[in-house]
Amino acid sequence: MELDEFIECVASGSEIAAGSEAMAFAARESQEALRITSELNGPYHDPDEVRELFSRLTGRPAPEGLSLFPPFYTDFGKNVVVGRDVFINAGCMFQDQGGITIGDGCLIGHRAILATLNHDESPARRHSLIPKPIHIGNGVWIGAGATVCPGVTIGDNAIVGAGSVVTRDVPANVIVAGVPARVMREIRE
Repeated sequence: MELDEFIECVASGSEIAAGSEAMAFAARESQEALRITSELNGPYHDPDEVRELFSRLTGRPAPEGLSLFPPFYTDFGKNVVVGRDVFINAGCMFQDQGGITIGDGCLIGHRAILATLNHDESPARRHSLIPKPIHIGNGVWIGAGATVCPGVTIGDNAIVGAGSVVTRDVPANVIVAGVPARVMREIRE
Protein backbone atom coordinates (compact mmCIF):
# COMPACT_ATOMS: atom_id res chain seq x y z
CA MET A 1 0.00 0.00 0.00
CA GLU A 2 1.17 3.52 -0.80
CA LEU A 3 0.45 6.72 1.13
CA ASP A 4 -2.12 8.06 -1.34
CA GLU A 5 -4.01 4.74 -1.23
CA PHE A 6 -4.06 4.85 2.57
CA ILE A 7 -5.25 8.49 2.61
CA GLU A 8 -8.00 7.58 0.14
CA CYS A 9 -9.00 4.60 2.30
CA VAL A 10 -9.33 6.65 5.50
CA ALA A 11 -11.02 9.54 3.68
CA SER A 12 -13.79 7.13 2.68
CA GLY A 13 -14.45 6.43 6.37
CA SER A 14 -13.94 2.71 5.88
CA GLU A 15 -12.97 0.70 8.93
CA ILE A 16 -9.29 -0.20 9.06
CA ALA A 17 -9.52 -3.83 10.05
CA ALA A 18 -7.02 -5.31 12.48
CA GLY A 19 -4.44 -7.30 10.53
CA SER A 20 -5.28 -5.61 7.22
CA GLU A 21 -2.82 -4.17 4.71
CA ALA A 22 -3.97 -0.66 5.69
CA MET A 23 -3.31 -1.37 9.39
CA ALA A 24 0.18 -2.70 8.58
CA PHE A 25 0.90 0.39 6.47
CA ALA A 26 -0.23 2.69 9.29
CA ALA A 27 1.97 0.82 11.77
CA ARG A 28 5.04 1.22 9.50
CA GLU A 29 4.38 4.94 8.94
CA SER A 30 3.85 5.42 12.68
CA GLN A 31 7.41 4.25 13.30
CA GLU A 32 8.70 6.98 10.96
CA ALA A 33 6.54 9.56 12.77
CA LEU A 34 7.94 8.39 16.12
CA ARG A 35 11.49 8.74 14.80
CA ILE A 36 10.93 12.28 13.54
CA THR A 37 9.01 13.44 16.63
CA SER A 38 11.79 12.05 18.82
CA GLU A 39 14.24 14.20 16.90
CA LEU A 40 11.92 17.22 17.08
CA ASN A 41 11.37 16.79 20.81
CA GLY A 42 15.03 16.13 21.64
CA PRO A 43 17.63 18.87 21.83
CA TYR A 44 16.84 22.51 21.11
CA HIS A 45 16.00 23.45 17.50
CA ASP A 46 15.63 27.00 16.24
CA PRO A 47 12.31 27.88 14.52
CA ASP A 48 13.64 27.12 11.02
CA GLU A 49 14.83 23.68 12.13
CA VAL A 50 11.44 23.01 13.77
CA ARG A 51 9.66 23.88 10.51
CA GLU A 52 12.05 21.61 8.57
CA LEU A 53 11.32 18.70 10.93
CA PHE A 54 7.59 19.41 10.68
CA SER A 55 7.92 19.30 6.88
CA ARG A 56 9.59 15.89 7.08
CA LEU A 57 6.89 14.70 9.46
CA THR A 58 3.99 15.77 7.23
CA GLY A 59 5.65 15.15 3.88
CA ARG A 60 4.85 18.66 2.65
CA PRO A 61 6.50 22.07 3.04
CA ALA A 62 5.78 23.83 6.31
CA PRO A 63 3.36 26.66 5.64
CA GLU A 64 4.40 30.29 5.85
CA GLY A 65 4.24 31.60 9.40
CA LEU A 66 3.98 28.20 11.12
CA SER A 67 5.16 28.40 14.73
CA LEU A 68 5.41 25.17 16.71
CA PHE A 69 6.71 24.81 20.26
CA PRO A 70 7.93 21.27 21.02
CA PRO A 71 7.26 18.82 22.40
CA PHE A 72 4.81 17.79 19.72
CA TYR A 73 3.39 14.32 19.24
CA THR A 74 1.71 12.56 16.34
CA ASP A 75 1.16 8.91 15.56
CA PHE A 76 1.27 9.27 11.77
CA GLY A 77 2.14 12.77 10.55
CA LYS A 78 1.36 12.35 6.87
CA ASN A 79 -2.35 13.21 7.15
CA VAL A 80 -2.00 16.68 8.70
CA VAL A 81 -2.58 19.77 6.55
CA VAL A 82 -1.84 23.10 8.23
CA GLY A 83 -2.62 26.58 6.90
CA ARG A 84 -0.55 29.77 7.09
CA ASP A 85 0.23 31.65 10.32
CA VAL A 86 -0.71 28.77 12.63
CA PHE A 87 0.64 28.55 16.19
CA ILE A 88 0.84 25.13 17.87
CA ASN A 89 1.84 25.35 21.53
CA ALA A 90 3.84 22.82 23.55
CA GLY A 91 2.61 19.33 24.32
CA CYS A 92 -0.02 18.98 21.58
CA MET A 93 -1.00 15.51 20.40
CA PHE A 94 -2.33 14.95 16.88
CA GLN A 95 -3.74 11.51 16.09
CA ASP A 96 -3.92 12.26 12.39
CA GLN A 97 -4.41 8.93 10.64
CA GLY A 98 -8.02 9.89 9.94
CA GLY A 99 -7.01 13.34 8.66
CA ILE A 100 -6.56 16.75 10.30
CA THR A 101 -6.98 20.01 8.41
CA ILE A 102 -6.18 23.27 10.21
CA GLY A 103 -7.06 26.57 8.54
CA ASP A 104 -5.08 29.80 8.38
CA GLY A 105 -4.42 31.86 11.49
CA CYS A 106 -5.32 29.21 14.09
CA LEU A 107 -4.00 29.04 17.65
CA ILE A 108 -3.71 25.60 19.27
CA GLY A 109 -3.14 25.75 23.05
CA HIS A 110 -0.85 23.68 25.29
CA ARG A 111 -1.62 19.96 25.46
CA ALA A 112 -4.53 20.10 22.99
CA ILE A 113 -5.50 16.70 21.58
CA LEU A 114 -6.89 16.20 18.09
CA ALA A 115 -8.06 12.58 17.77
CA THR A 116 -9.29 11.16 14.44
CA LEU A 117 -9.63 7.45 15.23
CA ASN A 118 -12.13 5.46 17.19
CA HIS A 119 -12.67 1.76 17.90
CA ASP A 120 -15.72 -0.40 17.35
CA GLU A 121 -17.85 -1.04 20.44
CA SER A 122 -17.95 -4.76 19.65
CA PRO A 123 -15.22 -6.61 21.57
CA ALA A 124 -14.69 -8.87 18.53
CA ARG A 125 -13.77 -5.85 16.35
CA ARG A 126 -12.33 -3.51 18.97
CA HIS A 127 -8.79 -3.62 17.54
CA SER A 128 -10.03 -2.25 14.22
CA LEU A 129 -9.94 1.51 13.65
CA ILE A 130 -12.71 3.82 12.48
CA PRO A 131 -11.25 7.01 10.93
CA LYS A 132 -13.11 10.33 10.91
CA PRO A 133 -11.36 13.56 9.89
CA ILE A 134 -11.18 16.77 11.90
CA HIS A 135 -11.59 20.08 10.06
CA ILE A 136 -10.64 23.31 11.81
CA GLY A 137 -11.63 26.53 10.05
CA ASN A 138 -9.65 29.77 9.74
CA GLY A 139 -8.93 31.88 12.81
CA VAL A 140 -9.91 29.21 15.35
CA TRP A 141 -8.48 29.29 18.88
CA ILE A 142 -8.38 25.95 20.71
CA GLY A 143 -7.63 26.44 24.41
CA ALA A 144 -5.11 24.54 26.49
CA GLY A 145 -5.96 20.93 27.28
CA ALA A 146 -8.96 20.78 24.95
CA THR A 147 -9.79 17.54 23.15
CA VAL A 148 -11.36 17.48 19.69
CA CYS A 149 -12.98 14.12 18.93
CA PRO A 150 -13.14 12.23 15.61
CA GLY A 151 -15.30 13.69 12.86
CA VAL A 152 -15.63 17.20 14.32
CA THR A 153 -15.65 20.35 12.19
CA ILE A 154 -14.93 23.68 13.93
CA GLY A 155 -16.18 26.76 12.08
CA ASP A 156 -14.15 29.88 11.29
CA ASN A 157 -13.16 32.12 14.21
CA ALA A 158 -14.65 29.83 16.87
CA ILE A 159 -13.04 29.54 20.31
CA VAL A 160 -12.83 26.25 22.19
CA GLY A 161 -12.44 26.83 25.94
CA ALA A 162 -9.54 25.29 27.84
CA GLY A 163 -10.17 21.73 28.98
CA SER A 164 -13.23 21.29 26.77
CA VAL A 165 -14.12 18.04 25.02
CA VAL A 166 -15.57 18.75 21.57
CA THR A 167 -17.78 15.86 20.50
CA ARG A 168 -19.85 17.57 17.79
CA ASP A 169 -19.47 20.25 15.14
CA VAL A 170 -18.94 23.85 16.27
CA PRO A 171 -20.52 26.71 14.30
CA ALA A 172 -18.43 29.67 13.13
CA ASN A 173 -18.01 32.70 15.40
CA VAL A 174 -19.02 31.10 18.71
CA ILE A 175 -17.35 30.19 21.99
CA VAL A 176 -17.80 26.61 23.17
CA ALA A 177 -16.75 25.18 26.51
CA GLY A 178 -17.39 22.25 28.81
CA VAL A 179 -17.48 18.49 28.82
CA PRO A 180 -19.03 17.90 26.41
CA ALA A 181 -18.51 21.32 24.84
CA ARG A 182 -21.60 23.42 24.19
CA VAL A 183 -22.12 26.88 22.76
CA MET A 184 -21.68 29.52 25.45
CA ARG A 185 -22.22 32.60 23.28
CA GLU A 186 -21.54 34.23 19.95
CA ILE A 187 -18.34 36.19 19.41
CA ARG A 188 -18.89 39.92 19.14
CA GLU A 189 -16.68 42.07 16.93
